Amino acid sequence: MTAAARKRSVRSRAHAARYAAGSRDGWRDGWRDGYWMGLCECTVLRAAGTPPPVRDVHILYVPTGKGFPYSPIDEAVAAGLGQLVTRLTVAGREEAVQAAATVRPDLVLFLDGLHVPTDIPDRIRELGIRTAIWFTDDPYYTDLTASIALHYDEVFTLEANCVDFYRASGCPRVWHLPLGFHPGHFRPQNTPADVRCDVAFVGSGYWNRVAFFDRLLPYLEGRNIRIIGYWWERLRDYERFQSRIEGRWMTPQETAQVYSGAKIVINMHREPDDGTFNSNSLGVGAVSPNPRTFEIAACASLQLTDVRGELAAYFVPGREIETYASPEELAAKIDHYLAHEDERRAIALNGLYRVMRDHSYVRRLEQMLGVLFG
Repeated sequence: MTAAARKRSVRSRAHAARYAAGSRDGWRDGWRDGYWMGLCECTVLRAAGTPPPVRDVHILYVPTGKGFPYSPIDEAVAAGLGQLVTRLTVAGREEAVQAAATVRPDLVLFLDGLHVPTDIPDRIRELGIRTAIWFTDDPYYTDLTASIALHYDEVFTLEANCVDFYRASGCPRVWHLPLGFHPGHFRPQNTPADVRCDVAFVGSGYWNRVAFFDRLLPYLEGRNIRIIGYWWERLRDYERFQSRIEGRWMTPQETAQVYSGAKIVINMHREPDDGTFNSNSLGVGAVSPNPRTFEIAACASLQLTDVRGELAAYFVPGREIETYASPEELAAKIDHYLAHEDERRAIALNGLYRVMRDHSYVRRLEQMLGVLFG
């Protein structure tokens, strides 16, 4: 055999070995991913339950109109209302009064309302039409929302602590209604290999988060981690971890891919007393979970979250979600659950079932309509 023939033979055997290894690994990974997605879809179907009733009412919905990142919430609420009422009209804040006068809805619902001049709900109420507002950022801007709330008949807030706050401000009808998740945006998915990681965090680098991650990141240096959001250049060792950080906003679909592709997703709430960003001079506290709590669970990843007082009303800690109180505890739990895949996936599936059953925007809006219309 000539030297050229021997080289061709070696290359052929090497190619065959790589092909066999690729086939073996591809079959193993494909079976594993397919089995997991089957478990997730089965869980989603089990949680579906009976569809909520459709009410014979007409809602005029006024979205935030603030653009991204609020536009996905605008879309989610509109989609949820569309499943629950016989007639839905959507109008921007500039057209809201004229639209209300023309179609005479049973209710005009404003989302957020911080950019809505207060004469708009006043003029709608003068028409004899009921108004409601759903605040999406409580308690962070209560210096502003306290006066805004007085211009609406019904006030809904995602923060339980703000119910008494608005009542004390002069609003007689106030209800606690947290945000949720939209299945059209967040659900389990089989993500590409280049999206996957051990640990992910999505969110802005508020100062409380930066201080926490300054202590946490050295424990995770050997892990495949992703941090996505703005302001993380404030980290003490930013240059050391810069390759793991992506300073950008993501669409809900991109965010859901990151959540689904991570074995563990960290959730960390904002501080209500951060004077750098907040307008909460009275220091109204926060006990209700953020919407990210529900969105992460809907992607069937293990969620490790800091504790808020109301968390156990939505998920069972240790069974449907996991918690931490310090960087050291979080690092220890990350190590544990990365080493115990069955435990990690069992909690993630339990969380998926709970969120799909109880915490969608459709369920939230069903509660709202029950309050408003009996």
